[in-house]
Amino acid sequence: MDPNASYVYYCDNETVDGVEFPYIPETNGIPLVSDMSSSIMTKKVDVSKFGIIFGGAQKNIGPAGVVVVIIREDLLGNAMKVCPSVFDFTHIIKENSIHNTPATFSVYVMEKVLQWIKKSGGVDAMQKQSEEKERLLYGTIKQSNSFYHCPIDERVRSRINIPFRVGGKNGNESLEAKFLEEAEKLKMYQLKGHRSVGGIRASLYNAVTLEDVQSLVKFMIEFQKQHSTTHN
Repeated sequence: MDPNASYVYYCDNETVDGVEFPYIPETNGIPLVSDMSSSIMTKKVDVSKFGIIFGGAQKNIGPAGVVVVIIREDLLGNAMKVCPSVFDFTHIIKENSIHNTPATFSVYVMEKVLQWIKKSGGVDAMQKQSEEKERLLYGTIKQSNSFYHCPIDERVRSRINIPFRVGGKNGNESLEAKFLEEAEKLKMYQLKGHRSVGGIRASLYNAVTLEDVQSLVKFMIEFQKQHSTTHN
């Protein structure tokens, strides 16, 4: 790490491969900047350790079109001359976050979602549910006798985006296509892995309930019973 760095940036949870930082990096005083688009509101965070936290709302807070920014006040007022006003946080704060006409519907829904989180027990409850969901799904993968396989190192596996292959370590594409087809019949959509990775990916954002994951796991166990001979 460069001791003269202006800031250190990292993405807290990477959605494509399913990798998450299980800790907050130590920067020895250098301002820490984190993209928490996919993990914000799923766990408690010590905000005081960051210079800036930002995140698109579209994963856990509301529809696309809104970005949440939390910035340490001593970092304001230092924008480069070439910085567009829409990215100048000092200017945005002076304008009370309304530099231009905002995506009003997205802001409205975001407020409703935040109220729902509050009524549901706050971030503590969201974190507890997140941990229960990941334990259930990773546990099912682990107990599948390699029929399902998650390629990510256990120490850095995401709680939120869980990629896995069907039919062994390298995956069986025809089995995976069948898995997706049968899942959609049960109204389980968007389980296909990112195009750069392949396989299956379950995204367990806050709106996905424990019951939803239980339904997925039930389907996975049944699918394995029906197709384990193909895997063998």
